[in-house]
Amino acid sequence: MKITPATRFAVVAAAVVLTLTSCAGTAAPAAPATTATKQADSLAIDGAWMKAADGGMSAAFGVLENTGDEDVTIVSAATPASATVELHETVANDSGETVMQETDGGYVVPAGDSFELAPGANHIMLMGLANPVKAGDEVTFTLTLSDGSTFEFDAPAKDFSGGNESYEGDTDMGN
Repeated sequence: MKITPATRFAVVAAAVVLTLTSCAGTAAPAAPATTATKQADSLAIDGAWMKAADGGMSAAFGVLENTGDEDVTIVSAATPASATVELHETVANDSGETVMQETDGGYVVPAGDSFELAPGANHIMLMGLANPVKAGDEVTFTLTLSDGSTFEFDAPAKDFSGGNESYEGDTDMGN
């Protein structure tokens, strides 16, 4: 029996087709799509702003919004504008005076709800400003959440004469 080039091609082509079809059944199954979302994906801020200041202290405000189905916990904040940034709350001390202090455990933004940061209430405190922050400047903040994800936002600086609060504990606020 004589093998012609056409026969040889047909045999090789058939072998390739058989090899490919037999390998198709042994391919690894596709990895399932991950549905886990980061807390940061559910977070937004409305009306962000910060107090303009020549030095010392300042604070940032706005309304944090959680569009997700689970609570979002903010555990810390950072900004290049200040080496020390804390999450502050306003509380009554033992003598009944309203004072501000670092909050224990961060801020919880409830699922489908909001959390307000406002002068005289909860706020992001900047102590020891690196440089003056003038009205109109934009300052970037990064919030770290309990799942390790981060949320970044910009806050314009505004002139604001309020916010001359008392502080509980260490009173060296970078002045």
